[in-house]
Amino acid sequence: MTTVNGAQVHKLVIACDAGMGTSVMLASALRGEFAGTDVQVEHTTVTSIPTDADLVLCHDSIAERARGNTPGVPVVGFRDFLGDPLVQRVVDAIKDHRDIEG
Repeated sequence: MTTVNGAQVHKLVIACDAGMGTSVMLASALRGEFAGTDVQVEHTTVTSIPTDADLVLCHDSIAERARGNTPGVPVVGFRDFLGDPLVQRVVDAIKDHRDIEG
């Protein structure tokens, strides 16, 4: 596991397997959450995660693949793209500059 402080998250990546549905909606919602801040939210496939990502959010089912593609970058896996309390905890930790483990 890798840890990052929320204050250090400037590029948050939402990774998906191949689909464009709910993961795109999550990315859009998080862009709204971070509007007016210096946090950039990107959506990408798990195989195309940018090397400058500070934190990756993805479904539990692909979290290990994401970790393999982004050594040293925290990857937080969640169960539900929309309404998952873990996603909200990550958002709050970024805004409150708390540590995030992934």
